[in-house]
Amino acid sequence: MRITVNVDGTRYTDEVEPRMSLVHYLRERLGKTGTVIGCDTSNCGACTVHLDGHSVKSCSVLAVQADGCEVTTIEGLARDGQMHPVQQAFHDNHALQCGFCTPGMIMQAIDLLADDPDPDENAVRHGLEGNLCRCTGYQNIVRAVRDAAQKMAPGAGPAAEQVSDSEITSRAPSHTGGGN
Repeated sequence: MRITVNVDGTRYTDEVEPRMSLVHYLRERLGKTGTVIGCDTSNCGACTVHLDGHSVKSCSVLAVQADGCEVTTIEGLARDGQMHPVQQAFHDNHALQCGFCTPGMIMQAIDLLADDPDPDENAVRHGLEGNLCRCTGYQNIVRAVRDAAQKMAPGAGPAAEQVSDSEITSRAPSHTGGGN
């Protein structure tokens, strides 16, 4: 099957087998090896990428399902030599050891922050639930996500990742009255 997909801002048109997973397409055809294959069963989250601005486990998405879509990988986050704020926060907070889970964690964290720009510790832990880390114990990962939340302005990141102020406002809980 012929697909056309925009990956990290570049348009690709390729013939693919109908059963080829998106992770294999990204790695084998496009050389996007930052998207790692962990379990190949969607249990670990290491292969997380963004499909039209939302995180997906690319081992559970077929390449043909991405036809006409915008895909952002870990390689597509940096702009003009500057790391994405979540990448920088992972670096600054030592939120990795072996690094195998890090690309998926970062991609999931960006999606989490698009939905909840100021998550508390429990919200971060819940938001990263489907991404496994076998090395860190998660403390520094949670710290990194919360640090990034403090440093990010709404709409940070590539165009596919941007969240408008109106989206954030419409997602914010309404507060009526109440006192101390």
